[in-house]
Amino acid sequence: MTESSAGRAQDRARPAPASPAEDTPYRVARRLTHAAGRSGAELIAEAATLADGWAVLVNPVTGAVHSHPHTAGPAAVRAAAHPRAHPHLTVQQVADTVLVLGHGEATPAPHAVLIAQITADLLLVRARQADETRGAEQRLHSAALHLLLSGRHRLAADVLGGSPATHATVYRLTGSNAPTAHQALWRAARPGASLGDTRMLVSLDAKELAVVDLHGARYDQSATVALLARIAERYQLAGGAADPAPLDMLPTAWAEAGAVRQSAPAGRLVPPAGLGAHGLLRVLPSDRLAAWSAAVLKTLDREQRRTLEAWLRSGSAQAAAPALDVSEGTVRSRLRGVSALLAADLDNPTVQAQLLLALRAPATPQPTPSYVRLPASPLPPDLLGSGQAERWASALLAPLDTRLRTALGCWLRQRGRTAPAAAELGLHRTTLTAWLTKCEEILGLDLSSATVRAELHLAAETIAPPGDAATALPRRGGRTYRGPRR
Repeated sequence: MTESSAGRAQDRARPAPASPAEDTPYRVARRLTHAAGRSGAELIAEAATLADGWAVLVNPVTGAVHSHPHTAGPAAVRAAAHPRAHPHLTVQQVADTVLVLGHGEATPAPHAVLIAQITADLLLVRARQADETRGAEQRLHSAALHLLLSGRHRLAADVLGGSPATHATVYRLTGSNAPTAHQALWRAARPGASLGDTRMLVSLDAKELAVVDLHGARYDQSATVALLARIAERYQLAGGAADPAPLDMLPTAWAEAGAVRQSAPAGRLVPPAGLGAHGLLRVLPSDRLAAWSAAVLKTLDREQRRTLEAWLRSGSAQAAAPALDVSEGTVRSRLRGVSALLAADLDNPTVQAQLLLALRAPATPQPTPSYVRLPASPLPPDLLGSGQAERWASALLAPLDTRLRTALGCWLRQRGRTAPAAAELGLHRTTLTAWLTKCEEILGLDLSSATVRAELHLAAETIAPPGDAATALPRRGGRTYRGPRR
């Protein structure tokens, strides 16, 4: 017998695969049990195969947890919310989730019910197994967060099994329902699992729910923001988020998220205080920005860059010292060395804004370009042409009238100090404070964010008219507009 004829004989001898309708309860249970041993996603996929249709596990907070195929998710979410409106589907409650099964025409309804029941039982077993280890994992998350806030991010990475993350995004939510929300988020997001280069830390301290997303330099936050927004709404928590920051700067990001949270109403997560589509990290071509950043920071080592970023983000050497775990004098000494290496005046607000932009830029795999001197202009031509830079700045500040734009620009040049800015403008401090609050409301920005202030300063300087800021401010007489001091 030839090899091909032998193969055909074996094919004839092999039994044809059974159709879903011909599967016995034992066979169904065995296949589903084997799939459950691999993962929850495999279990849902096997249930869909056995039913000759589709299967989805739905969480009321997050939506589709596992879906096979992926396109079945929206229909399953609707069916889980209104099961009586979908009598042709099999809907099973599984603890805090809902299993929705749609079977094919060849699969009898009783057989689909059997598949759904066995799948639901196996999901409950997996949930109980997860509950047994949840306490230990939650303590691990709290310990890792404590290490990160203490500045020991390398040790935290070891605790988490060698996490490759280089950056983190911090979310902080508070409210009386925080403990319940903590457990719901843990079950919904499964933070103990590492997904690609991202890992979520979830920790509860009294009535504050803290979430830290560990990730790389480039990361899409939309999925996490959407999840936490639903958690905040469902459990009436007030939440705030910070811009992504290097792990070294997690204490600063932690403080920023707390500041944003203070202005959040119950039931809402206030997103990071960035400039959105107007942010320079989105406006500037990434390759140009990376090359310019590498040239600007070429002479600085890792410790000097870390010190510079801590100082720029916190606003003072006194505030940066605890984040770096050094004395205030050490911070000042390092900054003097940085100033000499960069040949730049670190007290210049434009230099500060450009350096913070350079530190936030993505790394470049290309050879480091030649040295760049600061500040050539608010936005160097290597990044944006003069016409493009003016269009960006004008679009960003367009909602402000001349009065508010002039006052904001002066305040930013004074590095966010209200008293000297008010003196330069000839305004009362209370008046200037009220105007700055108005700027925040109109622009929808948080002026307490260092990154927001830096980019607004670059925009204000790009379109600033020549001359003294005080003379550019419209006057209308009276004590509030008493004129600049001479």
